[in-house]
Amino acid sequence: LVASLYAVKALMNLGIRPKRTIILAFVSDEETGSKYGLEWLMKEHSEVFRKDDLVLVPDGGNEEGTFVEIAEKSILWMKIKVKGKQVHASMPGLGLNAHRVALDYAKELDEFLHEKYNARDELFDPPESTFEPTMGGNPSDAPNIAPGEHEVVFDCRVLPQYNLDNILNDAQELAEEIKEKYRKEVNGKVLPEVRVEVLQRLDAPAPTPKDSEIVKLLQKAIKEFRGKDVKVGGIGGGTFAAYFRKLGIPAVVWATLDEMAHQPNEYTKIENMVEDAKIMAALALL
Repeated sequence: LVASLYAVKALMNLGIRPKRTIILAFVSDEETGSKYGLEWLMKEHSEVFRKDDLVLVPDGGNEEGTFVEIAEKSILWMKIKVKGKQVHASMPGLGLNAHRVALDYAKELDEFLHEKYNARDELFDPPESTFEPTMGGNPSDAPNIAPGEHEVVFDCRVLPQYNLDNILNDAQELAEEIKEKYRKEVNGKVLPEVRVEVLQRLDAPAPTPKDSEIVKLLQKAIKEFRGKDVKVGGIGGGTFAAYFRKLGIPAVVWATLDEMAHQPNEYTKIENMVEDAKIMAALALL
């Protein structure tokens, strides 16, 4: 974001008129689905975007600035809600421990998804689909309480060859099996309840072609300014580029950065921003 601003500022200060019109889009909500950010902008102001646009999203790359992302996996965030019956831990027979049910379900789902959806595609890094339990918890606030509710969240990054509906169906079928395994009537109510909820879903669009103009321009700029060859590929992370690709607009993701995303003490180097600004400015001139 900062590099793109300085790229435009440098062109203006030098009185250089670019060959192409430059549009900078600053939108919110990228980490939570883009419903009120880029997705809203594309829906409410479609006139801003054209099929022949060349889009650069500075939201990924490597330390050398030689990786250009042209494809992303599908994204599926699932929340599994388990309901049992809270009870004192010394008398488990009087209730149903939702914590135990949820742990069993999460373990079974984790193993099942990794085994069934195990294809590899070397375009992506990592080359396989990933299914990570990332969040979870229950309202129990004492060691002697067997909780009556528990939630588990899975972050699934799925190779485009797989249909997300099939994964959701598998999750629901396993939920039915777990319900039967722990089936118990407590105070006239059949437990447990297991519900699968979709928090976010993005089906992967077709990749940006390797021979598209934006890819070739970026390769040329990096070669001329840094003397380095570029590698193109795909990632498991989600960026704004996927929304452009869904509209049929070629988009690439590129920046020079250390891989610190979502880690403690995340940072960016000023030197990288300065050098990236040069590449961004060059894209408007080549």
